[in-house]
Amino acid sequence: MKLSFTEQSKRSFLKFLFAPLIINFIIELCSRRNLLDTFGYIFGSPLVFLYNSLIILSTLSIVLLFKRRTFFFTLITTIWIGFGVTNGIILSNRVTPFTATDLTLAEFGLGIISKYLSPFMTSLISVFLIVLVIGIVILFFKGPKFKEKINYKRNILIVAAAWTILFGSTKLAITTNVISSYFGNIAFAYLDYGFPYCFANTLFNTGIDKPNDYSEEKMAAISDLITTKDTTNVATTTETNNDDILLASTEGGLNQDETEKKPNIVMVQLESFFDPTLVNFLEFSQDPVPNFRSLMENYPSGYVTVPSVGAGTANTEFEVLTGMSLKFFGPGEYPYKTILQESTAESINYDLKDLGYSTHAIHNNKGTFYNRNFVFSQLGFDTFTSLEYMEVEEFTAKDWAKDFYLTDEILKSLDSTDGSDFVYTISVQAHGDYPKEQVLENPIITVGGLPDEGTTNAFTYYINQLYEVDQFIGQLTEALSQRDEDTVLVLFGDHLPTLGFKDEDLDNGSIFQTEYVVWSNFDLEREDEDLTAYQLTASVLDSLNIDSGVLTKFHNQFKDSEDYLSDLKLLQYDMLYGEKYIYGGENPFIATDLKMGTYDITITNVYEEDGNLIVKGENFNKYSKIYINEQYTKTVFVDENTLMAQNITLEPDSSIVVTQRTSGGGKLGSTNTFTYTVDDGDVIEVQ
Repeated sequence: MKLSFTEQSKRSFLKFLFAPLIINFIIELCSRRNLLDTFGYIFGSPLVFLYNSLIILSTLSIVLLFKRRTFFFTLITTIWIGFGVTNGIILSNRVTPFTATDLTLAEFGLGIISKYLSPFMTSLISVFLIVLVIGIVILFFKGPKFKEKINYKRNILIVAAAWTILFGSTKLAITTNVISSYFGNIAFAYLDYGFPYCFANTLFNTGIDKPNDYSEEKMAAISDLITTKDTTNVATTTETNNDDILLASTEGGLNQDETEKKPNIVMVQLESFFDPTLVNFLEFSQDPVPNFRSLMENYPSGYVTVPSVGAGTANTEFEVLTGMSLKFFGPGEYPYKTILQESTAESINYDLKDLGYSTHAIHNNKGTFYNRNFVFSQLGFDTFTSLEYMEVEEFTAKDWAKDFYLTDEILKSLDSTDGSDFVYTISVQAHGDYPKEQVLENPIITVGGLPDEGTTNAFTYYINQLYEVDQFIGQLTEALSQRDEDTVLVLFGDHLPTLGFKDEDLDNGSIFQTEYVVWSNFDLEREDEDLTAYQLTASVLDSLNIDSGVLTKFHNQFKDSEDYLSDLKLLQYDMLYGEKYIYGGENPFIATDLKMGTYDITITNVYEEDGNLIVKGENFNKYSKIYINEQYTKTVFVDENTLMAQNITLEPDSSIVVTQRTSGGGKLGSTNTFTYTVDDGDVIEVQ
């Protein structure tokens, strides 16, 4: 029986109304990976579930503007469910959920996906995506079209009404605390407020919102407090003196004899590192971190609160280097991918460079990860030594570089200048994923107290990586203790590993805490204290009597004051997004000309031999690749002084460059250009 137009419209309306509910259910099921938890969320927070369904409904409403409604409906539905599935996969490998920032990091995610998924699963997903894309393309050309004439006036009003209701509902939901615009813990926020809303929040809510009390007068008042070390409430200061505005972070400096040699400062950010004996259900055959424990017992130490769990190394890094708190940025935001793409920022590097320090970054992972090869110039580093500039031969079962190689790289950086050095090192060995199958045949440390074999294998793998990292810590402190130069070493974990910890599993009661310790080869007066990541460098500099930088001064003078966080937000907004009042109206920090590697990689000679091209030079490694006339040429690494390209005949005036190339094909840095010109049998090099 053929349905009337009215009946067809009614059925279409009901489908359109119920589809968002079904899509939202699938999304939340993927996120929670448990039917009971999903229904608990739906019936426990029905208004939240309906609100998230309204978000999906609003995005689906635009299909009314097209004749190919089936295609656009399928496309939008696929995107939503695809995001939900992606979130489920991500949550199976880390604690923090899928955010819009992950889309900007997609190129890096593809580069490490093999470390999390088996080749079979990777292939299966790839095939599925290819089939899905083909299906959507076929649907576009072959799918049904709406045969009636589109009433654009009516449909535009319907779409506008849907979005108006959504925006009104959002304001009402926030006002009535059904949802929140602030995510203290992004993982919990996704569980409480639903994936569609939280993901949309991470997409549109970036940067730091302008504080209501932001003004030149307010910033002058804060500046006056910093410069006079007056802890009176800022609100009582009404008179503005523009001369009180800090012109740059160069005011202040070293509160000691200027002729004294300033100590080297080495900071090591340890991947997924913490004291595992804090886990109240784990048992170990021996102490996994004896060196770190000894340091904590004999040197100043404490807990450090970091901004993320299980992932987000770059955000802990950002807080430590800049002294800025992530809590004022958008939920799930990575400043490395947002504001630092367009602006420099005050950092410990700029503060120390004002005192004559050279600044170095070291990371035994790909140099392009998190765009560090660009961002580090925005943060004032002079050099950046990534994996592509190291001689690394040993990797973990998950293909992460071993950390013990970092000791030599740190020493090279310290030896590269005659003056004082700041070296920021980022380790990677203990990075996840932690395999549930057995990959260690004879582990040094065995682990007990776990419910099943798969979990035991994962913890055993992690704990033994942690033990090796601890051996690196012992090796590094021993090497630094042999040096004549005064040196401070700060060791801290960037976040907890992705092993499903909850607050109640830990003796310290927080999954956002790791530990830090400050070692030195000279007497250093300093007390144990618990800090946040954004307070760490200021605290270390204070113990060295170094008082350089607006935020260094601010943290050390006002971290216990009533208006500390509100004033910190004002400072961060002014520095990054505002009028730069604290700097006299202009950003004083100029991006550095970042040098990749501690020592130059150079070409000294090029010649042909037995039909092969031989390139001679210095400091080559397996990441050194030959480019002829700007074209990549398959390269054989012979030794640190020799590269070879087989079966190559050069044309006259060919240009040869050696470039350090990432495993994904990214270019990090190149040598001098060698122009191959033959003149009376001689090869001529042209710079």
